[in-house]
Amino acid sequence: MDILGQGVIGTNTDLLEERQGSSVAQLLATVSRAGSVTLGRFAWFVVAYNFAAILWGAYVRATGSGAGCGSHWPLCNGAILPATTRIQTVIEFTHRVTSAASLVLVAILLILCWRRTATRDWPRYSAIAATALLFNEAFLGALLVLLDRIGSLNGSAAHAVFLCLHFGNTLLLLAALALTAKWLSNPGRRFAVLAKQYEMILIGLGLLSVMVIGMTGSLASLGDTIFPSDTLRHALMRDFSASSHVLLHLRLLHPLAAMIGSAYIFWLLWRLWRKQDHSCWMFVLGATLTTQMALGATNVILLAPIWLQITHLLVAEMFWILLVLASADLLLAKYRSSTFPIVL
Repeated sequence: MDILGQGVIGTNTDLLEERQGSSVAQLLATVSRAGSVTLGRFAWFVVAYNFAAILWGAYVRATGSGAGCGSHWPLCNGAILPATTRIQTVIEFTHRVTSAASLVLVAILLILCWRRTATRDWPRYSAIAATALLFNEAFLGALLVLLDRIGSLNGSAAHAVFLCLHFGNTLLLLAALALTAKWLSNPGRRFAVLAKQYEMILIGLGLLSVMVIGMTGSLASLGDTIFPSDTLRHALMRDFSASSHVLLHLRLLHPLAAMIGSAYIFWLLWRLWRKQDHSCWMFVLGATLTTQMALGATNVILLAPIWLQITHLLVAEMFWILLVLASADLLLAKYRSSTFPIVL
């Protein structure tokens, strides 16, 4: 065979090897993307599970079942499995079991994020934040039990402070989990902060103001549970009476905080309206906000029945997550990375 023929064969061989290498790289990238999509679905499952666990925790508070396991933690009445059919004990024990399962699920999510994402990928850090916030959630819950700040008849200032801290931590936990799930559902994309400095400040303060709405709402729910009223007129009179408990006066903070926090919500809707590619956020946020306002008014008129409190909280959590995701879209710019990180 002449030199020219050998050169042609060598060139074809190099091209074949190059194409094969490119095909293998594309295959590995496709497998990695598929793994990320599956991980994203698992992350959304973790979000939904924590939704349910939080709602059950609200049911524990609304029914006054927080003292169902006594002042023991993590044991229930000094035992791993309480030998009683008392309804308050069953409710509180179920809450502790679901909370323990949340810790396991979030820990698994963190491990998978650490193994399947690159070093600088944002889901790693949001998963770490979610894990830390969940452990803090468990710590605050344990303090409520061990310091004997539980039960439907406990209206102390310490109980109110713990409740606000607990609910604020819950909102941050949901935000971290939702951001993790969303980022994992967009494999191959990276994010950069392109918002102006004043926009970053407004977004931070706005989300904080919405958190305050939720925290004052938890105080209002606590007051409704400890001091129920027979009529709407009686409830309003107690709110403004000088002899009423401080929790009844604090119920007025919730609508006040809602009016202040709504300023950020309307600003966000206005900014989304200016960006045509985010028009879907406007419809979803507007519909959820309208539903939440209607539920809040109905909650006051019907004197806060337990089923309505839980429904109100459910929509509030949904609105909070939507607001966080919409704010993140406004704050961050997405771009396709040139090389997808392959983690085997």
